[in-house]
Amino acid sequence: MSHIENVFNLVRARLQAEKVKLWEEPYYMEGVGSIEIVMEELAKRYAQFLGIEVSNCMSALSELQDHALRKLAAHREFNETGMATFKVRRIDNRSGTTTMLEIKCDLNSLGSELQAAIAAKLQLSNPQHVKCIASGKMVAPNVTLGAQSLKNNQAVIVIIGQGDNKNADLYERLNKIKSDVEAVVASQIRLMEMEDQDGNPVFLPPEENRALLLALGFCEKAKAAMQREDYEESLLLLLEGDEKFSACKSSFLESVDNFALLNLDIVWCYMCLKNVSQLPDAEARLAICERSFRRSYGDNFERLYALKGRDCPERALFMRLKLLQGIVLFHQNRRDEAFEKFEAASTLLKELKVDEDKLLLLMEMGFGMGEARLALRSCSGSGGNIDQAVQFIQERKKKLSDARKHSKKERKVHGDAIRENAKDEGWANPRSVCTLVEMGFDTKLATLALRHTENDIARALDMLEKNSAALHAALSETCTDIRADENQMAALQLLGFDEATTRAALESTGNSVEGTIEFLLMALQSESKLKEFLEGVKQLASDGNDGPSTSSQAQNSSIIALVMAKARELESLKAYERFHSDISQSDQDYLDLPLIHEEQLLGEYRSLLEQ
Repeated sequence: MSHIENVFNLVRARLQAEKVKLWEEPYYMEGVGSIEIVMEELAKRYAQFLGIEVSNCMSALSELQDHALRKLAAHREFNETGMATFKVRRIDNRSGTTTMLEIKCDLNSLGSELQAAIAAKLQLSNPQHVKCIASGKMVAPNVTLGAQSLKNNQAVIVIIGQGDNKNADLYERLNKIKSDVEAVVASQIRLMEMEDQDGNPVFLPPEENRALLLALGFCEKAKAAMQREDYEESLLLLLEGDEKFSACKSSFLESVDNFALLNLDIVWCYMCLKNVSQLPDAEARLAICERSFRRSYGDNFERLYALKGRDCPERALFMRLKLLQGIVLFHQNRRDEAFEKFEAASTLLKELKVDEDKLLLLMEMGFGMGEARLALRSCSGSGGNIDQAVQFIQERKKKLSDARKHSKKERKVHGDAIRENAKDEGWANPRSVCTLVEMGFDTKLATLALRHTENDIARALDMLEKNSAALHAALSETCTDIRADENQMAALQLLGFDEATTRAALESTGNSVEGTIEFLLMALQSESKLKEFLEGVKQLASDGNDGPSTSSQAQNSSIIALVMAKARELESLKAYERFHSDISQSDQDYLDLPLIHEEQLLGEYRSLLEQ
């Protein structure tokens, strides 16, 4: 933020405090214009009161008056013609430039018409490359502006999806990322799963599971873009994630940090793009983040400190939150409150500083920069002791490994539930299934009991003990003795699967080609085996009729269907490789904030407070 912007804030706040209306007499007269002598007197008085230059004060007053008059004119035009005026701010993160536009569009127009009007003004050939953001939401192209709650005189951010010679077109890149994330989440070979911060799996009903995985996928790609300081791409991806989060139950969103972190990251992108026009949305999002942190960690983070100690790396998130809250308050001219937030951020920043020599030493030992920095911060109470930092890293890795090993059975049950598409019959929590199986109950009976009792494990146990006959009867109605189809057996063996596994797969899936192929893919387990198998399928497909002859048309159809199924899974794997190419391998990368930019911003705004 510049000195001139600070002057504008001071002058605007003083006008509001004195209830001065620059668009009315004696400051402005219809047909005459601005009354300069009166404006100059006001500038002198304010300059003396605020301790600023008279010329700067006069410039601020003139621009604020002009802004107010344009707003009044837009209001009159809207009342007379229904044509809304939008204050469009085009941001170019790569060049560091900002362009202000005034665009007129009827609120009954589609979002695509607003895109087209902006594209025409900017002399762009493809309106689809224009991404509009209003009140923290992407403007949908196929919905009217009014239906999306856009209003006259509203501020709109515009990001143009045009790349340069070094980067692919942003528009095309975003579409590819969306396609890849959707393919990875939809894949039946479970390329993406959810864990908590301790490595334990998180299980949700299928539809909610899909929505959350999509949201988290977009958030991961947004973080990668932030690492490259590509805040335009990051903001667009975060808003995609925000839309997917809306499909999750609010009670669940309130119980996890992911949604809070998304809101914090969106405001950080606003800040890095120097976009003050979205302050109302920024304030609301920071409030969501703070409420979530307080719910999870306690009002003063006492629950977190009790669990992890006062040296926990989560303090980096709190530092960024306090800083952003202070910046929002500063722009609202609530300077005393902003000062308190900046002081809190400064205290946390001092605590989070790490010794660069110790950081380099840990990296020379073979540890990554991120895990080394987190370890030193987590041991800052002991002065960042190297031995303790190494021990912290090793214990963390063991904890994750143990949790994943312990949850292997639960993950398998969850995968089975997804493959069976259990949502229509009711979803059974895999962890509850495993608990009942460990108590000696049959897997299928336990699953059925949980579905009947909506995952109430106590009621399910009662049903298994008292109504097992009814459960057996219900289960037998859906189970028949199915023998493997010999033609499909031959076709699958031709692809390289062994007889026993193929027979079990066909019988357990009722001779479903798609279900069988999913079963067999899961049996391959490792990614290397999967790749090797898919290469064989691709070769079979390319050989076509040159391969071994088949005994029937049904067998040919099965082979074609299987090849197509493998091709789809191959695309999923490729999508996963692209998706994963720039994603951090650290499960705690969201806590690894270098805080360099934050420190610069803190110094800048504290300096402005002193002016």
